[in-house]
Amino acid sequence: MTLTPQVASFTHNHMFLGASHDENGRRTLWVVALTFVMMIGEIAAGYMTGSMALLADGFHMATHAVALGIAAAAYGFARRHASNARFSFGTGKVGDLAGFASAMVLGLVSLGIAGESILRLFQPTTVAFTEATIIAVVGLAVNIVSAFLLAGHHGPHGHDHGHDHGHHHDNNLRSAYIHVLADALTSILAIAALLAGRYLGWVWLDPVMGIVGAVVIAKWAYGLMRDSAAVLLDTTDEHVAGEIRELLESSGDVTISDLHVWQVGPEARAAIVSVVTAASVSADAIRERLSSVHELSHLTVEHRIA
Repeated sequence: MTLTPQVASFTHNHMFLGASHDENGRRTLWVVALTFVMMIGEIAAGYMTGSMALLADGFHMATHAVALGIAAAAYGFARRHASNARFSFGTGKVGDLAGFASAMVLGLVSLGIAGESILRLFQPTTVAFTEATIIAVVGLAVNIVSAFLLAGHHGPHGHDHGHDHGHHHDNNLRSAYIHVLADALTSILAIAALLAGRYLGWVWLDPVMGIVGAVVIAKWAYGLMRDSAAVLLDTTDEHVAGEIRELLESSGDVTISDLHVWQVGPEARAAIVSVVTAASVSADAIRERLSSVHELSHLTVEHRIA
């Protein structure tokens, strides 16, 4: 059916991708390539030198290569299907799904590193400290470059917290960034353990550092899983919901009978607002009052007159 100009003015798309979606996708692809190359080098060197910390770093990086690949694929999928009517509210949450999957991978990695490190604590192996340290330093350099690639000039807000009302989080980019940070952490711990083993004879520090790294990585994984799950489960954005309540009910002529506010993209929120109003307040007036809530990208108003 052909839409008349009047009807067409009320239609809208459901493209809720973040403003930096394509740029973040390109950055992630570069990091996937870097991670894959370094992964092969570290695993090979870990076997040759016998370092648990270095092996852990290499296998850890292998799982990150997969997880970062998921992140890159998610950017591509979200872009390709952004206008697909099958997705009722667009593909803005594909990144959160990828972030949740990456968090699960990260959690499993931490368990694997902890288990292997505990085993090595009781069954020490000979370590070629010099060679292992060189490879670990190279690995750290790759992680630092990757972190800068993903951070860009805006930063991915990779720290653990709930919603920060001044920023909108791309959980897909955040997952990639946390994977890189986890790699950097294991590299730093590996270097410290290898140097201590070589110069102080503290061979036990190598597996202990593996355990420390596993605990920190598990904590990061939990934070990412918690935040991405909240988006996937359509939890209420209390900040935006509070703005809506204040704008509508402060004048006394509107009562909100039902309110739903949820995230549909890194920078987009949808809302269903059910109101009971005085006869002088129209649905268009409700929309006008909420026009200042810049996060609202999809608004449905259910209007009843008292």
